[in-house]
Amino acid sequence: MNPSEEDRCAPGRAVESPGEPPVARRRRDPEASRRAILDAARRELYERGYSRMTIRGVAARAGVTHGLVMRHFGSKEGLLRASIQGPDELDTVLAGDAEGLPERIATAFVERMEAARSSDPMVALIRSAAADDPLATDLYVTMQAQSARAYRAVLTGPDVDERVDLLGSVLLGVTFSRYVVRAGALATMEPAELSRYLAELLRPIVHPIDRAPTETGA
Repeated sequence: MNPSEEDRCAPGRAVESPGEPPVARRRRDPEASRRAILDAARRELYERGYSRMTIRGVAARAGVTHGLVMRHFGSKEGLLRASIQGPDELDTVLAGDAEGLPERIATAFVERMEAARSSDPMVALIRSAAADDPLATDLYVTMQAQSARAYRAVLTGPDVDERVDLLGSVLLGVTFSRYVVRAGALATMEPAELSRYLAELLRPIVHPIDRAPTETGA
């Protein structure tokens, strides 16, 4: 069996030199390799779109081999899923007191999107889906379904399915307006102000007001 690229410093192998290039050091550090691959995938997705993004292109940009990318992520879809906020991160946002949930969702969304701006992989995925890329559309729908399951686990009250779908649509609309189109008042709003507006918009979705029964005539 050929030795793993991440195991080159095992007993009997050459010890890393302080002056060794970063790429060589990354091959010996699985976590460093993973970070480099994810960063390369986000840049490839932003520059080339989902359909034109390739495992080989990501590997070349990260300074690793095609096989190492596959070993870490299994497939192109698995790589993209790992580069975008997943259920684990969302579970952290959703944990905590129910009253503060709208603020936590809004703040986490804005902070994440502001950190990456238009280079966020979700923005690139939305662009590809909007351009009628069926692979990107299918992946976007699948990932939204995963997020919806996480929201359903914590939201209570009536019409949960409809409210979860509405919540996702609100976040998608803000993403498209501010980070894809980047035009209008929403695009120029300060992040803190956007978080406040978004939290107030999400509050009746997260915590619906009980609707009075419809009165009927005698």
